[in-house]
Amino acid sequence: MTRARSSLVSASVTPYYHCIGRCVRQAFLCGRDPASGRSFEHRKASILERLALLTEVFAIDLCAYALMSNHYHLVLRLAPGRAAQWTAREVVERWRQLYTGPACAASYLNGATLDASESALLADCIARWRGRLTDLGWFMRCLNEFIARLANKEDGCTGRFWEGRFKSQALLDEEALLTVMAYVDLNPVRAGIADSIETSEFTSGQQRLHEVIATPKADVGNVKPALRPFAGAMRQGEDAGLPFNLQDYLDLLDSSGRAVHLRKRGAIPDSTPRLLESLGLSPGEWLNSVAELHTRFRLFIGAPHRLKSLASRCGWRWIRGQTAARRLYSRINE
Repeated sequence: MTRARSSLVSASVTPYYHCIGRCVRQAFLCGRDPASGRSFEHRKASILERLALLTEVFAIDLCAYALMSNHYHLVLRLAPGRAAQWTAREVVERWRQLYTGPACAASYLNGATLDASESALLADCIARWRGRLTDLGWFMRCLNEFIARLANKEDGCTGRFWEGRFKSQALLDEEALLTVMAYVDLNPVRAGIADSIETSEFTSGQQRLHEVIATPKADVGNVKPALRPFAGAMRQGEDAGLPFNLQDYLDLLDSSGRAVHLRKRGAIPDSTPRLLESLGLSPGEWLNSVAELHTRFRLFIGAPHRLKSLASRCGWRWIRGQTAARRLYSRINE
């Protein structure tokens, strides 16, 4: 049964979410269509440009992404506290980068004096826009609608571009966040269209790697979205960054990518990566989860006690993924 988005997304439960969008009929509308031979690869660059704008406008950070030929993955972090600190002018300026809004918004930015009715209307709009600019649904709407309209105009057609509303998974703890980020960055490797993170085009893993080693690539002209930085152990506050060390994360991607690429499921080469050891995750089960995330978990990912607590709080009898969670978190004392 489909659940209301309001029951699946709440910054008070977790700020981190894994979002998936799929093209209608899983057609290759963002890649090379094997049936017609047409290439739509350029649409991936358009998606990156749109993500760059949206992460600048919204109080939502992009942690990881992978743009595939017929779907995409995003890991996003909500930052409502940041939006609460914006001035009224900042809210209006941000919203008008996406939508025109009422005439009084333009007048306000131009310094005109508003009458009582215009001031009341603008105040109501600002309150509504502030909420929308930290809302996951509005972020995804501004992404999907823009790309659909762009593609339909290019193809000279109407109708659906995406198969339906986006899918989301709530990431309830650091272990879940790490697992899903790696799952997203390893998507091209797992699909067999790349053999390493370095050759995985249109992924945050490749972007982070190139930012570290400053390697020029053929796609250097593409606009890249800002990624939420890694903060390691020195994290404090909403805007501190991801709770991992960047080099440890890249090392984990490298070793896991080789294991996935060689089809050695359940075995990470060499020694246990530092991140898995520090978080207490089972290496073999972690790699299995990265390879089979969509079959092991559904709407929520986290430690067994977190899944049980959330189910109890929401009045649900069960949350899918508890068996997989017990295996993945088997080395952690609950």
